[in-house]
Amino acid sequence: MDGQEPDPRFTLANERTYLTWLSTSLALSAGGIAIAVVPEGVFVPWVRTLLALVLVSLSAVSAATAYPRWRHIQRALRRGDPLPPPALAPVFGYGVATVAVVALLLILVGR
Repeated sequence: MDGQEPDPRFTLANERTYLTWLSTSLALSAGGIAIAVVPEGVFVPWVRTLLALVLVSLSAVSAATAYPRWRHIQRALRRGDPLPPPALAPVFGYGVATVAVVALLLILVGR
């Protein structure tokens, strides 16, 4: 990469953020798999599949975008450019919130 070597603290913080995106991806994947194997009586089957697909899709997006985001931030740090905004953060926040609200409603209606 071109530019100057940034302060190691910034490089390490960027690396921790990268690893956190990967951890988030793993957690989303585990949540999707957990919903997919919930017993039949808990959720309507198509809703269970939909919730699982949303979580696993968010997991794939998180994992796929983690390294490019790390690379863009590292490049900006080296060049002294402004850092790129976290464009996908709202997608993850709203996606997980939507799954949680739908699951909560289904749990309440099912009782």
